[in-house]
Amino acid sequence: MVPQQALGFGAENYRFHDHDKLAHYANAATDIEFKMPFGFKEVEGIHSRTNFDLSQHEKFSGKSIKYFDPQTNESYTPYVIETSIGVDRMFLSIMCHAFEEEKLENGETRVVLKLPAALAPVKCAVMPLVKKDGLPEKAREIIDSLKFHFNCQYDEKDSIGKRYRRQDAIGTPYCVTVDHDTLNDGCVTLRFRDTMEQERVAISELNNIIEDKVSIASLLKKL
Repeated sequence: MVPQQALGFGAENYRFHDHDKLAHYANAATDIEFKMPFGFKEVEGIHSRTNFDLSQHEKFSGKSIKYFDPQTNESYTPYVIETSIGVDRMFLSIMCHAFEEEKLENGETRVVLKLPAALAPVKCAVMPLVKKDGLPEKAREIIDSLKFHFNCQYDEKDSIGKRYRRQDAIGTPYCVTVDHDTLNDGCVTLRFRDTMEQERVAISELNNIIEDKVSIASLLKKL
């Protein structure tokens, strides 16, 4: 798996382009290309420069930089593998893949940014169903318990549906809604951005559920 595939964008959206014409010092060169809306474009280049760079350094410095391999009992000048990836191209590929104008069953359209959870700037939004009856205070209490683990937002303006749409548009993977039952059963409604599915979970479980998905460590484990 190339590192970019760990983002979950699908292997079919990547391809390798091997170079036919190589620089005089190279023995292989490959570009990793991503399928943008305007076609496949390079996001990373990988080149084997053989031992040219280090041998030239050795030649003009007059100092040996050979590596001795105890298994083969031989010394050799190491190869240099050059890889180059542009942050701007990576950002563009992520945004192109993540942005959707999704047609819903009720005929409405929602704008959703399906960013990999580990890359989303805001991991979770906590919302009181209404701005009274102690719900805002409970929502603030939940944010205070989560904010040390990942970036959260509090939102109480407009209807809950409009608030969900705002979070969809900025790529927030999870929304937590505090309602009147929360004050009695200690549970909240957890909404998932990509599927819009909702489930009832205990407040005490929120951190474990969300952090497992939004942690950069979870992403790196896929490499």
